[in-house]
Amino acid sequence: MFRSLALHSLSCFCLRRRLTERSLPHPANQMPSSNAPDEDGLETYVLKFSDLDLKESNLIHPSNSLKVELDGRTKKKYSFAKKKAFALFVKTKEVPVPSYEFKGNQWRCCQQLFADQTSIHRHVATQHAEDVYQQTASVLKQLTAALSASQSRASTDKESPPKDHLTPSHEVSAWLPDISHFSPNELSGQGDKEGEVLLYYCYCDLEDPHWICAWQTALCHHLHLTGKIRIATEGINGTVGGSKVATRLYMEGMLSCPLFKDFLCEDDFKSSKGGAHCFPELRVGVFEEIVPMGISPRQVSYKNHGTHLSPGEFHKEIEKLLSQASQEQGDTILLDCRNFYESKIGRFQGCLAPDIRKFSYFPSYVDRNLDLFRQKRVLMYCTGGIRCERASAYLRAKGVCKEVFQLKGGIHKYLEEFPDGFYKGKLFVFDERFALAYNSSVVSECSYCGAPWDQYKLCSTPQCRQLVLTCSACHGQGFTACCVMCQDKGGEQASGPTQGSFKEECECTAQRPRIPQEQRA
Repeated sequence: MFRSLALHSLSCFCLRRRLTERSLPHPANQMPSSNAPDEDGLETYVLKFSDLDLKESNLIHPSNSLKVELDGRTKKKYSFAKKKAFALFVKTKEVPVPSYEFKGNQWRCCQQLFADQTSIHRHVATQHAEDVYQQTASVLKQLTAALSASQSRASTDKESPPKDHLTPSHEVSAWLPDISHFSPNELSGQGDKEGEVLLYYCYCDLEDPHWICAWQTALCHHLHLTGKIRIATEGINGTVGGSKVATRLYMEGMLSCPLFKDFLCEDDFKSSKGGAHCFPELRVGVFEEIVPMGISPRQVSYKNHGTHLSPGEFHKEIEKLLSQASQEQGDTILLDCRNFYESKIGRFQGCLAPDIRKFSYFPSYVDRNLDLFRQKRVLMYCTGGIRCERASAYLRAKGVCKEVFQLKGGIHKYLEEFPDGFYKGKLFVFDERFALAYNSSVVSECSYCGAPWDQYKLCSTPQCRQLVLTCSACHGQGFTACCVMCQDKGGEQASGPTQGSFKEECECTAQRPRIPQEQRA
């Protein structure tokens, strides 16, 4: 094992040394790039090999079977690709270090902070070997694709692509904004009292999501941004946090990119107070879906979504719905497409909020409650609008509704116009803030004493990732878990293989129907 660790570290060190000595030409007539030092040159080169979805289930043991599937020419690149994959994985865990602390790098992985290269290499080699193997396979796939593309171009007329056309051969560094006019403090947010979090999505056909993944990773490192970005052939979905200078540059870069400029506009970005501290790290990956509904986009496409309603139009529809003497006998359903822990702390008045734990349960929920939607007008909403794009398409595909409408921009955009409107409570967000407040309403209560309360905390049992509503008084008395089972389990020391197996065994999940059936007529 120690010999393997040493080889991993030595390989990465040698790779880093070779790459930092290599100069990278920047394509002309494209976005301005910064004059990056040697260390950034390494990042740019390594990130040409995309940070793909590291959870591909079809590559369980690529170290044993991958070489067999490769042709002779690609097989020779296996060792090279593995080194690239290891270096890239380590690079994606790097976090910015304030200049006043010390010169060097830090890495954050598995909720641990590593201050030296040897320790992060050892951690990755021992804890993420499977991830590295899987990414090695992805790197090889891209090498093979690039080789095939170059052979194809060689056999055709050498016609230059348009200036605004992106190909995998373009260096990532050419698409990074010029930051020479900003100080390190402005970019990292040290000079800001408050940073910003951007939420956005863009459905559009992408031919090369792997190149976009590499560019996004490099762009976020370049601007000291953290967050989560999902990329697929159907588009991109991102939430990033950093200084206001950095988020503005990021937004400008997205709006000027030829792949998105005809689909994205400034109004598609939802901003809120926050910063890089709202996310433990940067995670960028290629997936089949940009929002995990669990159904292939080839089966249900975003292109068949419902009718978009502006926040003002949606507000009028809810006003009309609430004015009806009996909502149950009406022909309109106001449907919350989010999960139960989101709707529990904030929701629209008069809504139907499914008691589901994951968005991937939504299709099964619709199937089980199909009669509920028969001959109804459905008004649906979610946090930022992205889930409604696929959810409305799925519901429309069933062919039972009169009409399907969706709130454009989601609750985020509605609350910007109507902070004291029909949405009551807080808006749940998927980062360390947990929720945003736009009004003073509290619609949820402490799980233990029933007092009004809407501030989530993680269950105190390490293996459980449930969110808990426990007020300050109850928390002070030691009630820190989501249920009695977790409260008892919290005092026990987890060990060995049981540590990760407790995730869905507590009462909160065991007693809740996975797919509830509504009793409404």
